Amino acid sequence: MSKNEIKLYEDSKIRTLWDSDAEKWYISIVDVIAVLTESKNPQVYWRVLKKRLLAEGNQSVTNCNGLKMRALDGKMRKTDVADTEQLFRLIQSIPSPKAEPFKLWLAHVAAERLDEMQDPEISIDRALKQYLDLGYSENWINQRLKSIEIRKELTDEWKKRGLKEGIQFATLTNIITKAWANKTTKEYKILNGLKKENLRDNMTNTELILNMLAEASTKDISEAVEPKNFEESKKVAKQGGNVAKVARKELEAKTGKKVVSPLNAKKALGNDKTDKTIDNG
Repeated sequence: MSKNEIKLYEDSKIRTLWDSDAEKWYISIVDVIAVLTESKNPQVYWRVLKKRLLAEGNQSVTNCNGLKMRALDGKMRKTDVADTEQLFRLIQSIPSPKAEPFKLWLAHVAAERLDEMQDPEISIDRALKQYLDLGYSENWINQRLKSIEIRKELTDEWKKRGLKEGIQFATLTNIITKAWANKTTKEYKILNGLKKENLRDNMTNTELILNMLAEASTKDISEAVEPKNFEESKKVAKQGGNVAKVARKELEAKTGKKVVSPLNAKKALGNDKTDKTIDNG
């Protein structure tokens, strides 16, 4: 399984992809070149450098992969990447005063993932610190971390049923969200004024809890009925979402307030910077 992530080097974004099967980081070469050279056109710099290294018989270039990563326009585009070992060799070919500090950063990134593989609590602690630094309340963070755990249990169940990451996972998630929130994921994000931001990172406590109920119910129903294919799993996803829909409607009837509203975590943080809490909506 592969996972795209953005890593920060000083103020620069570096696109990365972790391949859990190969247990390797793959990193966008043009992003690294942009950091090291401050070139206005790192793609051209890379084409010229690649041509020169190929002429010199440098095998580290010919072995570089092309993987899909998110471009500036938001679309997934094929990008030349290198693993950390290849990058260390490539950096030697780029004259830059930033080369040595960047190599230290690169080594740290590689070590981080290895540490997390040995002790998953490290990644949880790191996520906790990041959310605290962003100003989220501890109560909200606890809900968010629990939602990550429940989401993983659900995706593990989908994998067990032979479903594929990507379009099938996204379709099932959409069905669950539509069932409980009466909005597709896209509609939900539009309501909250979000673009590329993570929807769950902008849910209120109550929205997170209901989304967790929907996903946990979907997982439990799937384990019970054992769907044989994608079409059967879509029916299960709707059933799981409907469990949370019942809870949402009852709560709204008791409080007189809509659970799903334009209020999101980002807006709540901006409205209340004193105690940095998330409104329960």
